[in-house]
Amino acid sequence: MIPKQNLGRIAYLVCCVLIFAFLIAPILVIVPLSFNAEPYFTFTEGMVRLEAEAYSLRWYRQIIQDEVWTRALGNSLIIGIAATALATALGTLAALGLSSPAMPGRRFAMGLLISPMVTPVIISAAGMFFFFSNLGLAQTHLGLILAHAALGTPFVVITVTATLSAFDTNLTRAAASLGAGPLRTFRRVQLPLIAPGVISGALFAFATSFDEVVVVLFMGSVEQRTIPRQMWAGIREQISPAILAVATFLIAFAVLLLLAVEWLRRRAT
Repeated sequence: MIPKQNLGRIAYLVCCVLIFAFLIAPILVIVPLSFNAEPYFTFTEGMVRLEAEAYSLRWYRQIIQDEVWTRALGNSLIIGIAATALATALGTLAALGLSSPAMPGRRFAMGLLISPMVTPVIISAAGMFFFFSNLGLAQTHLGLILAHAALGTPFVVITVTATLSAFDTNLTRAAASLGAGPLRTFRRVQLPLIAPGVISGALFAFATSFDEVVVVLFMGSVEQRTIPRQMWAGIREQISPAILAVATFLIAFAVLLLLAVEWLRRRAT
């Protein structure tokens, strides 16, 4: 007879495995399909029989050699890095202000700052389109950078605010008593201690920008096509397994991002 405790543990593990398979299996099936030698989105008989000639790197070579995909990757990196830098700076400054007990209306301000996270993206995209169009920034790299920064800033605010909740304010008082100004205190005392939260927020902001497609559909032109926008166009205009190869790269990127965030979390504890 198996003890009841072991039965409960086995049932718990089985439940976790089933949930994991339910969440991850639809994503992982993309990876083998990206190596399909035929231009199909299904497993061929040769792939099922694990025949070597049924697998190929042709779609990976295509996205590397295709100027459209390389331009989209360049746009994603330029917009993503610039938006991340701006979102990190704004989000960190906002979190520092929200962490101060002397700031009035902190809860209301926090709600406003994280509102882009709970507002449907299509509503934010429509509003940004009309706002930036009036400023002449629609269909420009600068407009997309500002729009993506607005979407990524709430992630920085949340992570840095959580880090500051465990920050000892006596350290800043000690620095001030030793003659350090606010800027030097932040640079030499606060920033090194809250760096894991800042970097985690920056990673989430970059992932938000790199994966975003709705705002690009509203505000971007052909010159501002990003990787997600090009994948969207590929699905609607010309279905090709090259999209699966790009999706595999994005899956690998997401895994690396999660590993980096977990490493930062363990380092901060």
